[in-house]
Amino acid sequence: MNYSAGGASRLPLDDLTLAVARIRGILLTEEKVDRAVHLLAQAIKESIPGASGTGVSLMDAGGRRTSSGFTDALVQQADNAQYRLGEGPCLTAWATEQVVIVDDVSTDGRWPAWRSEVAELPVRSVISAPLLHGKETIGALKIYSALPGQYDDATGRILSLFAGAAATLLAHIQGTETPLQMSESLKAALAGRDAVNRACGILMERQGISQDRAMQQLIQNARVAGVPLISMSEQLIGKVPPPEGR
Repeated sequence: MNYSAGGASRLPLDDLTLAVARIRGILLTEEKVDRAVHLLAQAIKESIPGASGTGVSLMDAGGRRTSSGFTDALVQQADNAQYRLGEGPCLTAWATEQVVIVDDVSTDGRWPAWRSEVAELPVRSVISAPLLHGKETIGALKIYSALPGQYDDATGRILSLFAGAAATLLAHIQGTETPLQMSESLKAALAGRDAVNRACGILMERQGISQDRAMQQLIQNARVAGVPLISMSEQLIGKVPPPEGR
């Protein structure tokens, strides 16, 4: 896997699947959401080569943070500026329910006050994804890099898959604050991410294409068929014959 700076750092599906599996253990070992978001932020950073820092924020309906986790003081400072000023990529991701990518903070004019606030920090590129649980946006996760041009649309698509699974986990903890066994719906959500991962692998092997191209094709097929991405993945997996000898 190539993680060259100029070509945008990719988020490998296998690594993110392992990260989600690790976070899933929180449900059985952690009782407090504050601890959960901290562990999630750390797991994201460990999965992404070259990330200067990562963070997770849970927010109420008014966009006010209720819990936050971050890997270092850099993320804490950049995040605090967003919530104090009421603008920034993380808040925009939460408000629009869309992945927000900042190619270069020094030239991006969308949030002038926040840009000025973080001008002296080692922050050049940012990606932030909303944490969507059902019809509710419960927060956002974000990744900061000291280099420009580190994230692109392909990164955002894969990060969205991870954010979806993470939101399910966090919403469960936030709603109960007890280490309950996973519900059937939670198990289904995590299994769905595995199905997408497997379907991409099938397309890569069958057509000799890259991981990014496989993801793009899977998304396009789902849109044409008018079905969810997970359903399209399961259909593809179901059409693949089992290996010989089984």
